[in-house]
Amino acid sequence: MATCGEGTPQWKTTIIVSTSLQSHEIIRMLNAQQHRIRFSDSVHPGAFIFPLSGTAFLMVDPQDLPEPSEESGVFERIKKFVQVHRNCFLLLHSPFKGKKELETLTVIQNRFFGSNLRILPVQNTDEIVKGMLTIAKATSKPHVDSIRDRISLARAHIIESSPVWEMLRDMLQNSAAYLLSS
Repeated sequence: MATCGEGTPQWKTTIIVSTSLQSHEIIRMLNAQQHRIRFSDSVHPGAFIFPLSGTAFLMVDPQDLPEPSEESGVFERIKKFVQVHRNCFLLLHSPFKGKKELETLTVIQNRFFGSNLRILPVQNTDEIVKGMLTIAKATSKPHVDSIRDRISLARAHIIESSPVWEMLRDMLQNSAAYLLSS
């Protein structure tokens, strides 16, 4: 692996991308970070798939979505994406400054409530790239194992140093001593 300026190893991965995004700025940013990009016609338009982490991202611009009372092929596209990908995220690309954007977010949340779709509102391409890479890295091996180990250590440390845990332990010892003396 190459190293960044700070001396920390740079994480690189393979990303399968819809051919509809071939000339998008996001692809240039991912290439600049030396990720391996593979284009595919069989991937949903606007999709990024991280095979090593099992995550998929679908980029949607709220301007492509209909008014809340209308139906659209975009909702059908999102529905198919959710059916195909178990661990999926919707990258809702919008400045999110107005009432219309919040209404759009609410409509999508209500429409896909209970599904495995998670919505990630993003304002620009930097946030898109950072969000995708952060999620993909955190859910890929060996990083997921490292995170799981650190969480287990933190949990064990909290339990061991918890005054509540010590109090319960003392109560258990006192009740056991009482039962033995009776």
